Amino acid sequence: MSLLLRGLAASALSCVLALPALAHDPVQITDLDGRTVTLHDHPEKVALGFYYEDYLAVAGPEGAAKLVSLSRAPRADWRPGQWAAYTKVFPNLETLPDFGNADDNTFSVEALIASKPDVAILSTWQTAAIGAAGVKQIEDAGIAVVAIDYNAQTLERHLLSTRVLGAVMGQPERAEKLAAMYEAKTKDTLERIAKAGPSGKKIYVELAQKGPDEIGNTYGKGMWAGVIDMVGGQNIAKGQLENWGPLSPEYVLANQPDVILLAGSEWKNKPHAVILGFGASDAEAQPKMAAYATRAGWADLPAVKNHEVYGIYHGGNRTLSDFVYARTIAKALYPAAFADVDPAAELADYYKAWLPVAPDGLFVTKLQ
Repeated sequence: MSLLLRGLAASALSCVLALPALAHDPVQITDLDGRTVTLHDHPEKVALGFYYEDYLAVAGPEGAAKLVSLSRAPRADWRPGQWAAYTKVFPNLETLPDFGNADDNTFSVEALIASKPDVAILSTWQTAAIGAAGVKQIEDAGIAVVAIDYNAQTLERHLLSTRVLGAVMGQPERAEKLAAMYEAKTKDTLERIAKAGPSGKKIYVELAQKGPDEIGNTYGKGMWAGVIDMVGGQNIAKGQLENWGPLSPEYVLANQPDVILLAGSEWKNKPHAVILGFGASDAEAQPKMAAYATRAGWADLPAVKNHEVYGIYHGGNRTLSDFVYARTIAKALYPAAFADVDPAAELADYYKAWLPVAPDGLFVTKLQ
């Protein structure tokens, strides 16, 4: 933590002080691709590629009215319950032009340009997908391109992405408060872990999308593996997978995990999946989680015998609210150290303070 925090002040200063007091003066920021971006004013028209909730948390509810286009699939298709919650508050989202999705090669630079934004706020993996030529094409149309990055799962890039968003959207004070909150929660989590000492617990996470009859992906690096590393868990997939993929059932049984995480989401047309997120309920999730526990040999795993099987919202990672899920996992590993921490309540508090919707649904749970 201390090594990571060093240098943040200087980096943050370059972002936060980028915007002067007077509007219309050309200003420069450094985005998360390391590119110098010149802005002539705070944008009134925004093309948004990803990080929809983080954008609104920083820009405030008025940020929704500034959207002129977006990459629709990561919201409407990947997180349909979340999408429904936001379109209920902001119906205009349903009619915004869609410029496609970098994940399935449908991203259209031309469609983005046609929506005539002042700025395109994209993720670093989207700017990588369209390449330098795509970025230049957008810029040549008179549109600024700003890249942010919560996927890296580092405190530094979470804070810098938040401050860059604040600088771009004219909300530096709001961004600074969000960054301070996130940093404080992360520091508290790590301090509790340091005082508790090593947990010694082995942990296994599975993407609970396919049901118990088919082995889902786990993570050797990044995504949930990144969170497990941060909170000091012994991820049984570490060193077995470069990024993600399934582990053999025999390997999982041999490693005897003490904690099992079933990552659920708002998937469509997945009848055996563990459904978590907006609109989800324990009444629906518990039987699906229990079905996983009936897999061959799982009854003898320490995690199952000791009732340490958890459901965790897959859409909650790599966002400004992901401190909640880090604390959920930490509480499973260090129950005494986090006895006074209620992740579900902290998530509700976060939404109440920063977002225009309530997290109505189920985001963290434990197999009963």
